[in-house]
Amino acid sequence: MTPATSTPQKPTRARHWVIVFAITLSIITYIDRVCISQAAPLMRKDLGLSAMQMGGVFAAFAWAYALFEIPGGWLGDWLGPRRVLMRIVIWWSFFTAATGWVWNYVSLWVMRFLFGAGEAGCFPNLTKAFTTWLPQHERVRAQGIMWMSARWGGAFTPVLVVWVFQFMSWRRAFEMFGAIGVVWAVCFFRWYRDNPRDHKSVNQAELALLQGAEHTASGHGDVPWGKLLGSLTVWMLWWQYFWVSYTWFFFISWLPTYLQEGRGLTPEYAAKLAIFPLFFGGLGCIFSGFLNPYVARWMGSVAKARRLIAFLGTAGAFLMVLLHIQIRNPLWAMLALGMASFFNDVLMPGSWGACMDVGGKYAGTLSGSMNMMGNFGSAVSPLALGYLMQLAGDWQPGFYSMACAYVLAGVSWLFIDPVTPLEERGRKH
Repeated sequence: MTPATSTPQKPTRARHWVIVFAITLSIITYIDRVCISQAAPLMRKDLGLSAMQMGGVFAAFAWAYALFEIPGGWLGDWLGPRRVLMRIVIWWSFFTAATGWVWNYVSLWVMRFLFGAGEAGCFPNLTKAFTTWLPQHERVRAQGIMWMSARWGGAFTPVLVVWVFQFMSWRRAFEMFGAIGVVWAVCFFRWYRDNPRDHKSVNQAELALLQGAEHTASGHGDVPWGKLLGSLTVWMLWWQYFWVSYTWFFFISWLPTYLQEGRGLTPEYAAKLAIFPLFFGGLGCIFSGFLNPYVARWMGSVAKARRLIAFLGTAGAFLMVLLHIQIRNPLWAMLALGMASFFNDVLMPGSWGACMDVGGKYAGTLSGSMNMMGNFGSAVSPLALGYLMQLAGDWQPGFYSMACAYVLAGVSWLFIDPVTPLEERGRKH
């Protein structure tokens, strides 16, 4: 008798469902946060809000989103994404619906602040899940896919909202959008496990791809704050994300108002053109996510590849914003602004990939802190741009400030080591 030969076990693909859940939640987050920008003209009319008050409402979300990033990411490191994501998605879905129940400026500000507090933990906890469930070579690509989905969810929200407004008021629309998140939370909680070893769909071959998953899974509340705060890389990650978020937040706050009041477009035509920045941003995310591994092999260094792509992204965005200012035709102007968003989002997979590699088992906390600083930039953005517009009576000074922000973001990448884990660094880094 000849001895039986065993066929090597093929890895299961349960880990890819984590990406699917991330994609769908990314779309939901951006629908819930972008819908208010399209509803803003109607809300201002019904509630009697000034432009500065509406800017304050946009900023309320951003301030809360920023302040609760680190607590949200830390909870994911400590308790695991399963319990944290289920709770925060239900939280922000409730306050999405509650946005339709407001009666004045103060009530609207409070609802958007509480909504932002819930959404703050979303991407740090998804990043934590990626760090645990995906092998290192799949992580940046997964980030690219996730952020593309987020951007495209936001891109098509203006058209979706205009269509929904044909059937219901803006108040009922917020209730409908809020219900979607609750369904996601229930499905995710039933399927997901913080440690892949605890999931019945994962075989031994797939676990072999995820070596170290038990090390990065939940239970790490002892964050090395000294190393984090003493790291130049961490500070520069925060700084560059502050400036790219400052520029990007224009697309989900003032853009519809700019197109209607600054360019004189109808709401329907403005909604169609408002697709460009987030749609092109999504292309930038997926382009960067798939380009990173090839550039890394070409340069022989992941760190050099991420820096090069970041420099190209900030330089391209800077030039496209300046080009947009010079174009009078609204269609071509928005194509230029769309390309600025494309180059802006070329930075996204590398930035979040750096959080996974540098943060390791503390990836939730580090990515939360980076997103916190980014959302401080987002909180400043609508107020600063609204003030510049009101002061000058024109939108151009705001766009020049966005161009300068890209220069500052690009310089930051000269000082970032996007691959060395935080636990292996001395304070001198």
